[in-house]
Amino acid sequence: MMQKPPIADDSFTGLILLSGIDKPGITEALFECLSPFSVSILDIEQVTIRERLILTALISLDPNHSQSIEQDLITCATELNVDIAVSFSQVAQESIAVKAGLLHVVALGNPLKPIAIAAIAGVLAERNANIERIFRTASYPVTAVEFVVSGAPVREIRRALAHLTIEHGIDIAVQPGGLMRFAKKLVLMDVDSTLIQQEVIELLGVHAGAGEKIKEITSRAMAGQIDFEQSLRERVALLAGLPEETLAQVRSEIVLTPGARTLVRTLQRLGHTVAVVSGGFLQVIEPLMHELGIENYRANTLEIIDKKITGRLTGPVIDRAAKATALRDFAQIVNVDIEQTIAIGDGANDLDMIAAAGLGIAFNAKPAVRALADSAVSQPYLDSVLYLMGIAREDIEEADNQSLQA
Repeated sequence: MMQKPPIADDSFTGLILLSGIDKPGITEALFECLSPFSVSILDIEQVTIRERLILTALISLDPNHSQSIEQDLITCATELNVDIAVSFSQVAQESIAVKAGLLHVVALGNPLKPIAIAAIAGVLAERNANIERIFRTASYPVTAVEFVVSGAPVREIRRALAHLTIEHGIDIAVQPGGLMRFAKKLVLMDVDSTLIQQEVIELLGVHAGAGEKIKEITSRAMAGQIDFEQSLRERVALLAGLPEETLAQVRSEIVLTPGARTLVRTLQRLGHTVAVVSGGFLQVIEPLMHELGIENYRANTLEIIDKKITGRLTGPVIDRAAKATALRDFAQIVNVDIEQTIAIGDGANDLDMIAAAGLGIAFNAKPAVRALADSAVSQPYLDSVLYLMGIAREDIEEADNQSLQA
């Protein structure tokens, strides 16, 4: 009667750590070394940094085989010219189970200094949160590092990490993990000082000879010091008499924020919807929306009579409340739950949509906006938002290269 082969004991495990100069064949050789034994792979991770390979594997095994496995691994290490360490232990089954309720903490810095990583790790440790994994998602134009964390609620960790952004000059986003992180999303953006670098009404004000006055009113409105609709009507009145062709001149002066095209292009390729809501003017931004392929957008409309700007608006004003309404309306149009929306803005009139969205992001924003947003980006690159969503720089560039080759 044939004997059944020994079966790996799920409670008896071996942790293998391999490190050395990377070359083809190392991973194959390691697991070929294990293949004669009754071994099951429970976990595995491999990373290469500057040609240095680090590979870890957690295996279950027959405890009677542990000494033979260790000896074969020593021989394998010598043949590969790498270091291999192994430790065996009796482990409860639940301790190696897949963990639920993971959080993703993304840190952006330019540069990202060691003291900032230490501070993040310290805050997590103080709250008994465990770092399961750390990996880089971007190295330029900013460095983005993602921590996968277990054992702590998202709101508590957000609050605990918030002060580090000022102390260490970094941006931090905290989001729940799980499959919904990668579900279809609606990303709604402000325009002035977010999608583009300027404030359109200030550009128009220069042509009207009222640039400084309009800039001063805009600054107070964006800081939440005066009512937005009141400030808008006051500023628009200063444009009275400008010829209609000034709008075309201003359109030619608009400069997109660095990374804006990359953000829009990448999101659209991934099946997400990009939408825009602006306290600026439809006549200025509409051609840009067509150029970027953005179908859902709202903005204020300047009244024009006899080819001159009258200094008045027509239709409803796109103010703080109207921006939040646009978020909900667009979400319904594209069939996305409000939890799967992202709102990006910089001013006080963006606060309602930032609060209503599943993820509210303050982009180069006023302090009052940063304080109330879920996440903040202080780097001048709009595509940094992609890293907060878990999209790596390498994936973005690969998609761009494939598009060029198509």
